[in-house]
Amino acid sequence: MVLGLVALAGVSAAAAGTLWFLDSRGITPRALSPYVAKRSSGHNDAIEQTGRWMQRTLMALDRGSPYAGDDTLLTLRAGGLAPVAPVQALRAVAVADTAALRAAMAAALPGDVITLAPGDYAVPRGELAARRPGAEGSPIVVRAEQAGTVTIAMGIAEGFKVTAPYWTFENLTIRGVCKFQLFCEHAFHVVGDAGHFTARNNTVVDFNSHFKINARRGKFPDHGAIIGNTITNTTIRDTSTSVTLIDLVSGSDWTIRGNVITDFIKGGSDRISYGVFAKGAGARNILEQNIVICEHLLRGPGQRVGMSLGGGSTGKQYCRDARCLTEQEDSVIRANLIASCSDDGIYLNSAARSVVSHNTVLDTGGIVVRFATSSADVEGNLVDGAIRSRDGGVVRANDNLDTSIPSLYAGRHPVREMFSGVSVAALAWDGAAPRRKQAPSQPAPDLCGVQRPALPTYGAFESLAACKR
Repeated sequence: MVLGLVALAGVSAAAAGTLWFLDSRGITPRALSPYVAKRSSGHNDAIEQTGRWMQRTLMALDRGSPYAGDDTLLTLRAGGLAPVAPVQALRAVAVADTAALRAAMAAALPGDVITLAPGDYAVPRGELAARRPGAEGSPIVVRAEQAGTVTIAMGIAEGFKVTAPYWTFENLTIRGVCKFQLFCEHAFHVVGDAGHFTARNNTVVDFNSHFKINARRGKFPDHGAIIGNTITNTTIRDTSTSVTLIDLVSGSDWTIRGNVITDFIKGGSDRISYGVFAKGAGARNILEQNIVICEHLLRGPGQRVGMSLGGGSTGKQYCRDARCLTEQEDSVIRANLIASCSDDGIYLNSAARSVVSHNTVLDTGGIVVRFATSSADVEGNLVDGAIRSRDGGVVRANDNLDTSIPSLYAGRHPVREMFSGVSVAALAWDGAAPRRKQAPSQPAPDLCGVQRPALPTYGAFESLAACKR
């Protein structure tokens, strides 16, 4: 009897010690799960079966029942985006086929508004080049009169290749239709001198990295805006290349606002993917009022991160300063709904003086600030997961609601239980909404564009119903 009690006490102490270690290192169950699978792989059947059981158990404790996919999510309007206003053209250019669109873009002048007639446009070869510069106050605009009336089917690696400043694209539906998904890389490649780019109110489907932004020959595409777009995939991407739906490298002063971003599962290589990241020594980028659902209608293996400042780091040759002493500086992640990610919802990697405020983060590993070159003011967030530091990252946490790592290992999700409904698209407060104990240091509208009261709710929104179109 005594020996049995001693043995039980020893097991309990070992379990408590293990939990303390995992908590101190910021290791959530969903982060431990793939490590267990990797370590047990290649051993005898008993070890492999035990490893698979542990992997399933850890994921079940952390993730619980997945949110059901709901097509109405793609109809939500984040950011309070108003309908696209009529454009005043210096020169109106009407086109009705792909050849005419190419010609109009090749001859474009500042203030041109190139309007595509309703219908389907095929681009089986040859990028659509935006090489002619617009001007401040007179951008070159490529648009449909009304969203949903123009579909451009792209069977090429890069669709719109933008290398000059002041181009705007709006109201277009763009689909990748490559026979092999490896070859449908980007709907938009914004590169070099392509500053002041705007993409607004488009639907972009089935690419590896729908928006790719990077420097070229010492020139940087700064001051861009990606606003009010629906960005998604209909299948797991069978590719070894990067899967990051908005892939911003070395650009500064970008605004990424009011987009609905879903289903970015990488099927090849390392199987790591991101919804949005900004990296490469850029600064002052703002990621706000977006809905990011890593696994909405798709499920699959691998690790998916919702939003990141710093991503998985950048090769020095691609960094704005050619060194990447930091991946980001003075950038903001604010008022976003991020959910259903097999890895962290928000990941900061070498991101200095960051602000992470009023985000709702559900069914993810939480918010992590990693490495000594990272620092963040983290305020007013509602996190079904842990807010934590790793490898020397500096977290200045103020008035958040999150979940402890020991609670996750116990299968407890008090933040998730604040909501009713099984779909992210239909989240509603189950009872009174939890309100801040103090006023925000920097008041801002919520996810749906609603002005918030003096003591707002924790997280991204007062009521998700306000985002319905």
